[in-house]
Amino acid sequence: MENNVELNNIKLDNTGVNTPGTVGVDANTQQTQGDKSAWDIYTKKTHVIGRTVSIITLVMLVGAPFLIGKLLGAYPDLGAVGKGFLSVGIVWLVSSIAEFLIYTPMLGAGGGYLAFITGNLINMKIPCAVNARDMVGAKTGTPENEIISTISIATSSMVTILVLALGVLLMVPLQPVLQSEVLQPAFENVVPALFGAMAYKYYRKNMKIAALPLILMSLLFILVPSLIGSTSFMIVPSGAIAIGVAYLLFRKKNTQKTTEE
Repeated sequence: MENNVELNNIKLDNTGVNTPGTVGVDANTQQTQGDKSAWDIYTKKTHVIGRTVSIITLVMLVGAPFLIGKLLGAYPDLGAVGKGFLSVGIVWLVSSIAEFLIYTPMLGAGGGYLAFITGNLINMKIPCAVNARDMVGAKTGTPENEIISTISIATSSMVTILVLALGVLLMVPLQPVLQSEVLQPAFENVVPALFGAMAYKYYRKNMKIAALPLILMSLLFILVPSLIGSTSFMIVPSGAIAIGVAYLLFRKKNTQKTTEE
């Protein structure tokens, strides 16, 4: 029986000849394992850094009013603060959970941490990440989508900071323009116009799924205008309707395949 010897991941038989196909298989296996190991390390470090910065940001945001009040001698009543926080927190609890469950799979770990820390998800971060993902053809839940989302959101955050800095410097000269009554309707419709243009692309891809929630939500907002200020809450029922329609279409398609077979 020939004795095989493994040397530097290249198998040699007793004649010193490479075993056919071994080198390529071992190289591919090593590369796959190396990529997976590097991705695992990246993911772990991302969570460590993201959680650390999230905690620091939360402490700074919550602690800043108390610190300022303490220094200026205007420390708030903790009982009143607690009641006010609960009244607001309970209202936004459902919305916060819904946004986390919807946006995190879309953005990935790195993009999710950056987006939730810097804010402006609906106005800035989500459109930027979705557009960047579509440009490169990355799919949700893949490492490519994670990297693209993180880079796009980081770029969006830096651009936002730059624009805000310029806005602060130019606030006085541009004040007549920003407060112009003629331009107010345009400023109020920037976000709807942005999301309308983005939404059409997805409606066209899945019109059967998008039609029912689009029609129902439009009628609901027209009949109950007060719900316009609670769009975050309406994500939950509209998403549930879309999932239900997709499930029914999936079952119908499978039934047709079974019947044809």
